[in-house]
Amino acid sequence: MTVSKNINNPVGQGGGQRKKQSRTERQNNGPYRNLDRQSAADRKAELLRKMREKTSTTETAAQATDDTAQG
Repeated sequence: MTVSKNINNPVGQGGGQRKKQSRTERQNNGPYRNLDRQSAADRKAELLRKMREKTSTTETAAQATDDTAQG
C-alpha cells in the first residue's frame, strides 16, 4: 500500500477531494453563513418571546394571588 506524504492519512482510506473554496469561504464568510446567522437570530428571538411569555404569566398569577389575599 502506498502512503501519502502525511503519515496520518494513507492514500485510499477515506477522504476524497475537497471542494475548492473561494477566498470568502476560507475566511468563514461563505454563502451559508448569513443563513446560519439568520436562523440563529430566529431561534434566539423565539426563545426570548417564550421566556417573556412565561415571566408575564407568572407575574400575572402572582398578582392574582396577591389580589385574592388582600380582598
